[in-house]
Amino acid sequence: MPTRALRTLPALPALLAGAALLLTACGSRSADAPGSGVRPTAGSASPDLPGDPADLERDGVRITGVSGWSPAGSLSSITTEFQVTNHERRPFTYTITFNVLADSGAAVGSGTQTVPSVGPGRTVTRTIRMDAMDARDHGRLRVTKVRRVPSDEVPTLSGPCPPSGVRVRADDGDAAMGLRVVGLHLENCGTRAFPVDGYPLLGLLDEDRKPVSGVRVLHGSGGIATMSDFDAPPRPLTLEPGETASAGLLWRNTTEAGTPVNAPYVRVRATPGAPPVTVTPELDLGTTGRLGVSAWKKDPPR
Repeated sequence: MPTRALRTLPALPALLAGAALLLTACGSRSADAPGSGVRPTAGSASPDLPGDPADLERDGVRITGVSGWSPAGSLSSITTEFQVTNHERRPFTYTITFNVLADSGAAVGSGTQTVPSVGPGRTVTRTIRMDAMDARDHGRLRVTKVRRVPSDEVPTLSGPCPPSGVRVRADDGDAAMGLRVVGLHLENCGTRAFPVDGYPLLGLLDEDRKPVSGVRVLHGSGGIATMSDFDAPPRPLTLEPGETASAGLLWRNTTEAGTPVNAPYVRVRATPGAPPVTVTPELDLGTTGRLGVSAWKKDPPR
């Protein structure tokens, strides 16, 4: 079935400044590439985007166009155009999750895209392609989640080694019966030995990237659960180039009386004085007010 024309909201002024690179879930291409099918526009007299206006914009991300809706019962490949505006004073990297919703509100498609290093005050335009079943014209789009990290604090898995000589990242973690465990991983990617002694230094941030209060960061399991690995005392380590170490975060998602605490972001310093790296373990601490952290432990040779 032919793809329908792109539907747009009135474009932001920054959209008129020029073409930006468009990234899809399967690769990237220039916004001005012939036949790209999705382009920034100067405006629309009759905005016709599928979704509640409140769902189409969140935390500096705004859906501006869509094409590819299909009849009921068929698989749609939906191309969504969006803008990212950085209102901060330093470059930020954005990781954005989108959903395609059926008329019932059930999610029938999703996609996540990272937009790296958007400069302060800049607006960039990107696209993402999502496959969705039964995404009819009366379905909806939603910007579901936006995570933004200062570009110089983004965890790196490969590429040039940071000036600090080490990489820090968080894994996807494990959750069971309300107990959460997320691993922190430290790699010496530099050319010199890196001494480590003690625990990762943590700073918890809320969705607005403001410090979270009322949470005790406890060395070891802190009575949250019985986990001997978390209670092992710290030992001085020396990571030679290429060696790695691990630590962990431990908490329970238990909600009783009071306001639940969520801390999507954690700023991690491997050692005192080390530059911070911001990871996004999505801490859902409930009303427990406690987070356990284990000491750095050298990993076995790979």
